[in-house]
Amino acid sequence: MKSYEPDPRLRSDVAHSARVYDYLLGGKDNFQADRDLGEQLKKIVPDLPKMLRANRAWMLDATRYLVDEVGIRQILDIGTGLPTTPNLHEAAQEKAPESRVVYVDNDALVLAHARALLIGAPDGWVGYLDADVRDVAGIINSLEVADAFDLRRPIAVMAASVLMLLPDEDDPWGIVRTLRDWMPKGSYLAISHPTDNFDPTAMAQVVSATTQGGVTFVPRKFDKVREMFGDWDMVEPGLVPVLDWRPGAPVTNPDTAYDAYYWVGVARKPDR
Repeated sequence: MKSYEPDPRLRSDVAHSARVYDYLLGGKDNFQADRDLGEQLKKIVPDLPKMLRANRAWMLDATRYLVDEVGIRQILDIGTGLPTTPNLHEAAQEKAPESRVVYVDNDALVLAHARALLIGAPDGWVGYLDADVRDVAGIINSLEVADAFDLRRPIAVMAASVLMLLPDEDDPWGIVRTLRDWMPKGSYLAISHPTDNFDPTAMAQVVSATTQGGVTFVPRKFDKVREMFGDWDMVEPGLVPVLDWRPGAPVTNPDTAYDAYYWVGVARKPDR
């Protein structure tokens, strides 16, 4: 009998972004190193768990908008993180059971949970690709993506809180540009990204703490996040604070808009 060999990437003594996120959301799929870093971050930004919940709520809202209002049936979720109910595919398939979703992540614990828990509707598709966002060519040319998606039809790419894990030298703008070039006309790109526009001092402390904990974290300002959408047409209300994003609706909470340090936006690839 072949002995089980644990994935060498699964380091319980080193914090990982997906597991820290899980801890801050109240999950149990994390180790002491993740909890220690999470507690440090909460001391710096006490409302951080609320911010992460707002970001996750936006991801689900954006998914429902894409499926229910514009008719998207194919979604590539890059940097999915640990499964948390409801998952993106559940939000999509609740509106359209035939929706096809491929999750992408490169954490061993995420991989194990995803394969065990991410079960879709019988009429749809849920797949999982073990890949790094920096290998964007590997993602879009993978068998998982080829099996799941029809490139004659629009696709939505969800990049929620993942591009913050890439330093500038990894060129996240080039990675997203490759995705935009690959996606068919009429496709949609959804991005959420933490920012230091709202509280530079706190975010600088977060960067320091995450760096010491071995986790890359890069908040970015409005112009740098907006650049990721290229010349695509932004869905109203555009690139806005996460608490103010509602398709087609005006900004409604000017006094609380900056309580969560995230820019979010959705854009459509033009037909031109």
